[in-house]
Amino acid sequence: MDYRVTNQQAWNHLADSGSLFARVATDDDCRKPLQALDGRGWLPDSVAGLNVLCLASGGGWQSILYAAAGANVTVVDLSESMLRLDAREAKRRRFQVRTVHASMDDLSMFADESFDIVHQPVSTCYVPDLKPVYAGIARVIRSHGLYISQHKQPVSLQISHRNERQQFVIGIEYYHEGPLPQQQDTSYRESGATEYLHRLDQIVGNLCQAGFVIEDLREPKRADYKVDVTHFGYRGRFVPPYLRMKARRIQHAVTDPEPGALSPSKIWTPGSAIFP
Repeated sequence: MDYRVTNQQAWNHLADSGSLFARVATDDDCRKPLQALDGRGWLPDSVAGLNVLCLASGGGWQSILYAAAGANVTVVDLSESMLRLDAREAKRRRFQVRTVHASMDDLSMFADESFDIVHQPVSTCYVPDLKPVYAGIARVIRSHGLYISQHKQPVSLQISHRNERQQFVIGIEYYHEGPLPQQQDTSYRESGATEYLHRLDQIVGNLCQAGFVIEDLREPKRADYKVDVTHFGYRGRFVPPYLRMKARRIQHAVTDPEPGALSPSKIWTPGSAIFP
């Protein structure tokens, strides 16, 4: 079955069953929306009037917070049930939020340079190839636009099970191709979803190749020293589950650059011939 179909079904079920992944924004969240969205200080002081794409981000949380902060919000998601939460919460709070039912690796419905900010939670693990995702974002985001993303760490997806001593076993090869097999250890996995392991050179390197400069990179701490060994917080003490990145779109290529000017799509590297 196509990965889009299985993941659509999986996330529809999560939304319809009241999963924690479908938690909508609260009144407290909406009182200080940027603080709720951005504990790292990556967003500008104000997003009022900016065009924001919440990518693969349905569920009535991120889109609602950006709308509460005054942004012009579009949310794309593969799950109709997740998007219904965005539409319901926007209507209830009298916000204008555009919902688009689509896969994150096909943004062909949007014009070039349509957005100032693209914000994407953990979701790239549900597509087989990152290059069309990054290419689409690079096209629809404006020059110097901000792209905030979170991804599943490859090592986390390599864990297949625990042994009798509650040690985590890497049972999936780092260069595994295709959908991940079903694994005994389901921490940080979504039941019924088709997931793919993306290496760091793909998550980080492909982003740079698409025309972005990485300004910050974090590994959110998910370690919990007070829980039982079977809890996912215990797992977080040994295996980092996520990777967050703040990236900036370099300037889109100009048609007629100034004589002698460097192409804005070029990034200097050691040994480059453009410098003596």
